Amino acid sequence: MADRMGRGRIGRWVGAAAVLGLVAGFGAVYVSEQGAGNGADGECAAAVDAAGRLKPLVKGEIAALIPAERPVSLASLSFLTETGAPTTLGDFAGRTLLVNLWATWCAPCRAEMPALDRLAGSLDPAKAEVVAVNLDIGNFDKADAFLTETGVTRLGRWQDPKMGIFNELKQMGLAFGLPTTLLVDDAGCLLGVMHGPAEWDAPEAAAVIAAAG
Repeated sequence: MADRMGRGRIGRWVGAAAVLGLVAGFGAVYVSEQGAGNGADGECAAAVDAAGRLKPLVKGEIAALIPAERPVSLASLSFLTETGAPTTLGDFAGRTLLVNLWATWCAPCRAEMPALDRLAGSLDPAKAEVVAVNLDIGNFDKADAFLTETGVTRLGRWQDPKMGIFNELKQMGLAFGLPTTLLVDDAGCLLGVMHGPAEWDAPEAAAVIAAAG
């Protein structure tokens, strides 16, 4: 019953996010074009072709996903591990990533965490991973308590209490609020971005992640 209610809430937020995503997409395309001359971005040219091939799969529960139209490298984006050690998306090289930025004060974020956890449990960790980065200011205790209370066990406890990753993505035109979710290829190149929540354990999400790999 609780799961159905959660899906209903996410469904309402997704409907609004689909409209907002179309608007936000123009900004994302514009900014990524500005960065296309960057050397790292230039190495991501193949990701644009890959993103184009994903477009037929962007439907249903993930219809608001905006495929990348310009090369953008996200490999240098940094955050912290559970122990407080710094890491980057480049450290996950070799795996397709679904990078989710969330906070406990964000109601849509809280609602989609169980679905992200189920998605994480369905993936082959050698090929793909869900990287959910918490942006709560201060220590991770509140976020950890929330994840424990909701039975989330498959997501790593990544964090960025200074919101550096969000601010960097905002400057790139790729983040406007929470949740923000990025589909990233095995070389750290952007494949797509979604502004708002989704039913991430839906078949459409699994299909696009599999195709991205």
